[in-house]
Amino acid sequence: MAILPTVRDVVLDLLRDNGMTTIFGNPGSTELPMFRDFPADFRYILGLQELIVVGMADGFAQATRRPVLVNLHSSAGVGHALGNIFTAYRNYTPLVITAGQQARSILPFQPFLFAEAAADFPKPFVKYSVEPARAADVPLAIARAIRVAMTPPCGPVFVSVPVDDWDQPSAPIAIRRVSRDVSGDAVSLAEAAEALAAARAPALVVGAGIARDDCWDEVIALAERHDAAVWAAPFNARNSFPEDHPLFAGFLPAARPGIVAALEPHDLVVVLGGPLSLYHTESDGPHLPERTRAILLTDDPALASYAPVGDAIVSSMRPALAALQAGPTPVRRAAPPPRPAPPAIDPAVLTDTLLMTRIAALRPADAIVVEEAPTTRGPMHDYLPILIRDGFYTCASGGLGHALPAAIGVALGKPGTRIIALLGDGSSMYAIQGLWSAAQLKLPITFVIVKNRRYQALVEFGHVFGLQQTVGTELPDIDFCTLASAQGVSAQTVDSPGALDAALQAAFEGDGPNLVEVCIV
Repeated sequence: MAILPTVRDVVLDLLRDNGMTTIFGNPGSTELPMFRDFPADFRYILGLQELIVVGMADGFAQATRRPVLVNLHSSAGVGHALGNIFTAYRNYTPLVITAGQQARSILPFQPFLFAEAAADFPKPFVKYSVEPARAADVPLAIARAIRVAMTPPCGPVFVSVPVDDWDQPSAPIAIRRVSRDVSGDAVSLAEAAEALAAARAPALVVGAGIARDDCWDEVIALAERHDAAVWAAPFNARNSFPEDHPLFAGFLPAARPGIVAALEPHDLVVVLGGPLSLYHTESDGPHLPERTRAILLTDDPALASYAPVGDAIVSSMRPALAALQAGPTPVRRAAPPPRPAPPAIDPAVLTDTLLMTRIAALRPADAIVVEEAPTTRGPMHDYLPILIRDGFYTCASGGLGHALPAAIGVALGKPGTRIIALLGDGSSMYAIQGLWSAAQLKLPITFVIVKNRRYQALVEFGHVFGLQQTVGTELPDIDFCTLASAQGVSAQTVDSPGALDAALQAAFEGDGPNLVEVCIV
């Protein structure tokens, strides 16, 4: 009788075949047997807390457009990571998350580090979740998890593995391929193409799905063929169109009245790869201007189902854009008016607006921005245009603690590219120990801390509710340079406009990770 390989051997072969040889984790006792005789062609990226681990993996998976294995520790580790698992779910990021469970023989006694109802714990923010009934089923569960993670709409999945399963025998499994693209209904796409060609003043609203499906050139070609204004979807988590293009109209707000006002000139709005009606504040009234029609194209059936207005077609972006581009010749129409220039700024005052202009002027041409600075998002949109394919990443969930570790993952996925992690001071403290991983890996990341010494976004949002004072928002006495230096990252403070350019230039030209703390007024 032939000797069967172990569960570990079969899983490692499966991961190897799927290009998943970079593992992100923070292991505990119930995960150690997974890494017995760890193979030389794999690498393990250590994060000092599980939220950081998932954030790094999220950035890496988005940058490489590949599934990534994440290694967490029982319920405690999954609990620490849940904030960024939620973000990965909203980002449609294909993460295969494993966590250890205690040995099967002692599960009836609720042992120390036992994960009760392990498969239920990360729901609803995983697409698939299981603790296999037998050790021999672990490879099949992980194989299914990979396929589910990569099937549109992509997203995280979860497998709980008892600690003693890894050394048990398991039959090898056949490698199967599952196509990623979802081709939309041909008749519906043809009708959408006809409507676009016949529209008087069409607009495209581009979401993160354009970037996920790598359709940068295709959406530019479609917009130029139709002289269509291009709006970024509310809270767009990726850049989907060059923000210096003459057809770029700006960023839709996350509120009904603002969306209606912005889209008033357009008789047809084609939404590509993202939600149109993503709201952050309560309001009444219509979702669209009275005479405006919307057509939503998305690979997420759930988004198609709950969109409040418009016809929806479930499709991946590449076949959808090909169908739209193959439509009838558009009617003659005037090009939309150019986007208004932002106001001039005062170069003698160190504001986040000034900071954005200087980053825009001094950044390397291929630099990638990873952002989590909520108060600075508006100035960034106005003064730091993203110009290149895959040039911007942020979190779609609104949760904090994602961008600092995600910048590490993006840097690993885009070797040699300067990454600019643009972080609020409050945001950065959710995952500050991620600096250690950046230092250990010697990655070319510049962490720019926009230091306003408070949760300024909450102060401003408090005004929406009529609050004169927002409690629990002040953040005095945080020394980011000391925090960075303690973890092996060089750092400097800028507290005057005259010192800003030299500090940024030196940081962008540095070899490894560095941090610039910018004290704004």
